[in-house]
Amino acid sequence: MAAAPLQIEIITIFPRMLDGILGESILRRAQEAGLVQVRCINLRDFAEGAHLTTDDRPYGGGPGMVMKPEPVFNAVESLRTSASKVLLMTPQGVPYKQTMAQALSREQHLILICGHYEGVDERIRTTLVDMEISIGDYVLTNGVLSAAVVVDSVIRLLPGALGGEGAAEDESFTTGRLEYPQYTRPPIFRGLGIPGVLTSGNHAAIAQWRMEQSLERTRVRRPDLLPPEGSVGPQRS
Repeated sequence: MAAAPLQIEIITIFPRMLDGILGESILRRAQEAGLVQVRCINLRDFAEGAHLTTDDRPYGGGPGMVMKPEPVFNAVESLRTSASKVLLMTPQGVPYKQTMAQALSREQHLILICGHYEGVDERIRTTLVDMEISIGDYVLTNGVLSAAVVVDSVIRLLPGALGGEGAAEDESFTTGRLEYPQYTRPPIFRGLGIPGVLTSGNHAAIAQWRMEQSLERTRVRRPDLLPPEGSVGPQRS
């Protein structure tokens, strides 16, 4: 019996921003294959009043607008089940890493709340949310963009999403290191060749070369990913 597809629902006031992302490439194929079901929920459908207002001025003064609690509570409570995990996209969240993507890919139901403007009413964060996620130390126009990053990183980890078992196993951060250099045809391009070991047919030598290149690239570019001197084994990010 096939496993039930992962359910993902994204709550935003700009649902059309995700049309192109969800309708192309791996994300589209994963949905068509029944691996995942993704819905964009328009927050305004849960707003009240003649103008379906989703934001208001902050108490205490200050610039910008703050997302109101009523529409967000209404939306989440209409979607949430005992299997749901509610995520808030916010620059104040936990830095997003591959290990988090792997954990989320094993969930049954994800609800992503996209912040906008100056953020969300604090009661949303303290009452509704299971996890706060930040995709980096910078500010975006709105949370839809960060939600798209999370959704993409999760869906591609679902078994069968990449079309081949093990396709994601050697990628950067999956092993706690950066990925080794990759080459494809032609073997000579503008006078630039490829390492001879890759065409040697010696799979053990190729595996050894790739491991060494991965470690060296990580040492030069991201030494923070490597274990301290004297410790045993790679440090997982």
